[in-house]
Amino acid sequence: MMGQFKKILKFIFHIIFKILYNSFSLLPIKKNQVLFASDRRENLSDNFSFIFSEIKKQQLPIDCKFAFNLKQNSMKQIVQLAYLLARSKVILVDDYYPYIYPLKIRQNSEIIQVWHAVGAFKRFGFSLTGVHGAPKLDPFMHRNYSKAIVSSKNVASHYAEAFNMSENQIVATGIPRTDVFFDEEYKSKKIVGLYDRFPFLKDKKVIMYAPTFRGKGKNTAYYPLAKVDFAKWHNALKEDYVFLIKWHPYIKEKVVIPEEFASFYYDVSDYSDINDLLFVTDILITDYSSVCFEYALLRKPIIFYAFDVEDYTHNRDFYYPYESFIPGPLVKESQELLETIQEEKFDMSLIDDFVNYFFDHQDGKSSERFVNQLLK
Repeated sequence: MMGQFKKILKFIFHIIFKILYNSFSLLPIKKNQVLFASDRRENLSDNFSFIFSEIKKQQLPIDCKFAFNLKQNSMKQIVQLAYLLARSKVILVDDYYPYIYPLKIRQNSEIIQVWHAVGAFKRFGFSLTGVHGAPKLDPFMHRNYSKAIVSSKNVASHYAEAFNMSENQIVATGIPRTDVFFDEEYKSKKIVGLYDRFPFLKDKKVIMYAPTFRGKGKNTAYYPLAKVDFAKWHNALKEDYVFLIKWHPYIKEKVVIPEEFASFYYDVSDYSDINDLLFVTDILITDYSSVCFEYALLRKPIIFYAFDVEDYTHNRDFYYPYESFIPGPLVKESQELLETIQEEKFDMSLIDDFVNYFFDHQDGKSSERFVNQLLK
């Protein structure tokens, strides 16, 4: 009964929102207005932050507006979003954004998808069509995009498929937030700040564990914690390393680190920008997370602890065969993970090939290219 009531409320919301948008569309478009719209963040961050900073740096006559984390029970926010969408010349989104898909976007306005992930790894969007364990696809999702950006022309076809766009609408500007990986002054400043905040990082090598979630989406996300062998990893590595854990934001279950391991394991999930943490990381352990793209830019070792790769491939699938794609060793067992770290079983030549394939531009100017090619 409650589920049916929520569906009715959602339907009413969309009707009201569409009426508001169509009414505001009778007003002229503001030719210098750019709207930053996201349902995944509450403030200006990530790619949006770098694009906004570049606009300000170039002192462009662009009026920037922002719409973050809309609450559907707030009539004021609903009216404001409808108004901004109807009046803006350019609308930037960085993820799935359901408010725009049912709308008829104005002829002289455009929507640019600034996708939050880098590269192409796990299938997403319409690329999930026919995949066994994929969530039910909304036929209206990812509609109305004028352009989308990517890190390399090599992945343009994958993004075109995912967004149901033509390949000539995909622009390889590079990803704005990766500019920091080429900014030595920025990196040095962040490292000093992290050492001040986390002084335990100074004297030992740093391992960061940053896996993605399991489950079909935000509401069902989890991680099989039995695969984190707290005691074994602590006993084998405590003399030389500290171990940071960065859980995916979808994972709500708080992991309680046993007190006897508290000087080795540190949960840094509340630290907002994972890229900053990568600067002080010596070895990254991940599985199917796109963090491997950014970390590869630092040319440091990556271990892929993918104990369930067969199931994950069956239920989610990838754009490339997993084992030939990853720029580091694949391990499936806890002991194998330890041996890889202790014996430094890393083939660093894989990382150079990986970076050169997935990044057309390695110059720290992706934000500048984005603004110059798509906003000016």
